[in-house]
Amino acid sequence: MKVIRDPIHGYIELDGLALSLIDTPQVQRLRRIKQLGFSNLVYPGANHTRFEHSLGVYHLAGHMVKQADEHQRKELLAAALLHDIGHGPFSHATEQIIERYTRKGHDDVEDLLKKGVISDVLREHSLSPSSIARHIRGETSYGPVINSEIDVDRMDYLVRDAHYTGVAFGLIDHVRLIHELTLNENKLVLNIGGLQAAESLLVSRFLMHPTVYFHHVSRIAESMCIHAAEYMIENEGLNPRSFQRMDDITFMIEMRNSRGYAAEIGKRLDERRLFKRALYTGFESLSMDVLKLSNNTRRVENEIAESAGISPEYVIVDIPDKPQIIEMKARVLINGKMIPVDRASSLVTALEKAQLDNWRLGVFTPAEHREKVGGIARDFFGVEKDTRQFKLTEI
Repeated sequence: MKVIRDPIHGYIELDGLALSLIDTPQVQRLRRIKQLGFSNLVYPGANHTRFEHSLGVYHLAGHMVKQADEHQRKELLAAALLHDIGHGPFSHATEQIIERYTRKGHDDVEDLLKKGVISDVLREHSLSPSSIARHIRGETSYGPVINSEIDVDRMDYLVRDAHYTGVAFGLIDHVRLIHELTLNENKLVLNIGGLQAAESLLVSRFLMHPTVYFHHVSRIAESMCIHAAEYMIENEGLNPRSFQRMDDITFMIEMRNSRGYAAEIGKRLDERRLFKRALYTGFESLSMDVLKLSNNTRRVENEIAESAGISPEYVIVDIPDKPQIIEMKARVLINGKMIPVDRASSLVTALEKAQLDNWRLGVFTPAEHREKVGGIARDFFGVEKDTRQFKLTEI
């Protein structure tokens, strides 16, 4: 048994299995993958990694599975520690690249568990890689502890992200939540006594979304990173399956050693010379259903670029999915019946409606093309003529 000090949870105890898994190259790689991707371009303190987050999830999971038998407990704790080994460089910045080209999400890690040092460690402890992979996907009776609407993964990252960014939205009583969560019909269900703690988590999630997770600078940097990765895959033969073996450093080296566009993007990211917002607006300003274009952004980029007389690589159209906070579908146990938390709480119902206000369509381009691209993009998307994008200093 070893004890380490964590800034969020205090002391975390690690048993022999955990220590052996931590020493594997796959888990050590997580030390070199930032939890929040490019958010440190906005919040300089946001340099925490997937590694320390995984330790936090392991710690919280240990409190949740005290009633499990010894074998189940070992499987769940291993799954908690390994749940993020499928993430690529800069976390969510490369997630859609991995999904698009490999058809696998970051929680599809069975192949990573069945080979290499991790496989050897699991075999030594009589643990099944397939069972652990199912726990990580939330497909077992205890899996919802790690992967469900309100799980230990969310409990850790919301508090941890708030701490390292310095925003004041991380007041979540995870001790109360863990005490009031129970497994019912293979679902993680909240007792009514934990409703206020769940509301606090959801308010935090709601406020963190526009402030941190979808801050426009982070969104621009991630979009640039995605476009550079696509360029290297399609023009330079970069294997998208290699992303689950890369870390932030090796990916940036690939970009710097690339040619043409990808190398330029790498230099821009290094020097924080990001594209600018030519258009950045919400649903209320649009006269068309832009969500229907989310799978055809490249065509839109080409059309806008052609009209502006610039190369398509210098127009990035960012159409996020419609906001959906899945935590709002968590179940609350009231008088023996399970009901969604948004039916049990008027506060959650209000948050569900308000989250649409956080959505933004973005069109990004280098500063020298901003005015021309902005005008063309506003015409293309039918943005209302009286809509004005205010700078913070103007509000």
